[in-house]
Amino acid sequence: MSLLLPRRTVLGAVLATPWLAACATLLKTRTVRAAAPFDMPSITVPDFAHARPFLITDFGADQSDQTKTSAALAAAIHAAHTSGCGTVIVPGGIWPTGPVHLKSHVNLHLARGATLLFSEKPEDYLPAVQTSWEGIECFNYSPLVYAYDCTHIALTGEGRLQAKLDVWKEWYKRPKPHMDALVALYHMAFKNVPVADRNMAVGDNHLRPHFVQFNRCRNVLVEDITIEDSPFWVLHPFLCRDVVIRRVKVRAHGHNNDGVDPEMSQNVLIEDCTFDQGDDAVSVKSGRDMDAWRLNTPARNIVMRDCRVLNGHQLMAIGSELSAGIENVFVDNCHFTGDGKGADGWAVPVNNILFVKTNERRGGYVKNIHLSNVSATKIAGGVLCVETDVLYQWRTLTPTYVRKLTPIEGLHVRHVRVDEAKFLCRITAEAEMPVKNVSLRDIQVQTLLEDPVTTQNVEAFTHEA
Repeated sequence: MSLLLPRRTVLGAVLATPWLAACATLLKTRTVRAAAPFDMPSITVPDFAHARPFLITDFGADQSDQTKTSAALAAAIHAAHTSGCGTVIVPGGIWPTGPVHLKSHVNLHLARGATLLFSEKPEDYLPAVQTSWEGIECFNYSPLVYAYDCTHIALTGEGRLQAKLDVWKEWYKRPKPHMDALVALYHMAFKNVPVADRNMAVGDNHLRPHFVQFNRCRNVLVEDITIEDSPFWVLHPFLCRDVVIRRVKVRAHGHNNDGVDPEMSQNVLIEDCTFDQGDDAVSVKSGRDMDAWRLNTPARNIVMRDCRVLNGHQLMAIGSELSAGIENVFVDNCHFTGDGKGADGWAVPVNNILFVKTNERRGGYVKNIHLSNVSATKIAGGVLCVETDVLYQWRTLTPTYVRKLTPIEGLHVRHVRVDEAKFLCRITAEAEMPVKNVSLRDIQVQTLLEDPVTTQNVEAFTHEA
């Protein structure tokens, strides 16, 4: 099947085939609702139940040939897209591939027993695409699965996405050339250099790609997939609207291996997932400093429910990239069930259940965060932790060019059970910007290693047993 036909010829062929012409009318949508202690909009996602299947072997996929399989995936996605809608099917077996770029009205479906095994070679992820690194936009190596400005897309099935880590694990080390590149990128954002001119996929910059990034997409469904290993953040909805991530299993123990990072995204549901992470299970973000102030899109209306965490830094993190603001987040019926010891090198025990982190450069805001019906075994930190001076290596990498504190208001934690924790609640805020309106109710920790509650510069704090 040639992909080099003129566009008019392709459209004519589509319209000449009644089945294909009808396909555009077959794509239906589903409405998903999530109860929350705020006005949570309904979420619209695609329903590919009646979409035409496009089997990658019909397009030349070969389990012994990465080049052929990559080309077949691209051809099948193109055919499904140009036909109006379609489900691209990866059958059982191990299929080596380079990056997969989705298009609107396409569902990438991995059958049970199927594995897409992604190349470990950075050069396979060129040319660079518009993406981001820790809250700053740039052009970088393509995410392993990538969609830009798409509508009604899905990633489904009981198969597996797996990254080969041969090179990426060496890039976890973040030596000086890598840190120099991050500083250069930060300065480009500070100077408002156009994103198209921020090419980071050069030299020894070694900015690892995301595993899955939906960039500026709408109506996104991720369902039933298993994802194993990752160069960087695992699932990253960036500037998206209407996203459902359901029954997904993630096991990624590398550096910066957050499970899901909804960034500047709105109307997001994460449910029935299992997280086995080397970093945060879920981390809600809204961009860093100048770039986020430029984009000016808060993260809003995000629900995480019925999830299980085996390893990870935090069950739910807010920030530290939050410069465009974060509001209306609800965590309900989620449980840390690990043994508190961590495993496999990078994997760690949960530190905090809810961790809000920012610093004097971020600005933005945090408000209306709710957590209820959560349990944990042994955690290294506490149930609620708020820190407003989290700068990590950036404290010495760059000075504070613009000082903007983060207003934090409305943190409500209910019905939590923990076997062992260092503390129950610890909040450290700035005197000129106190944290406001914090409530804790029915929090039970069987063994506390330090003082249960420590607060600094907090207004309207209530704690009810």
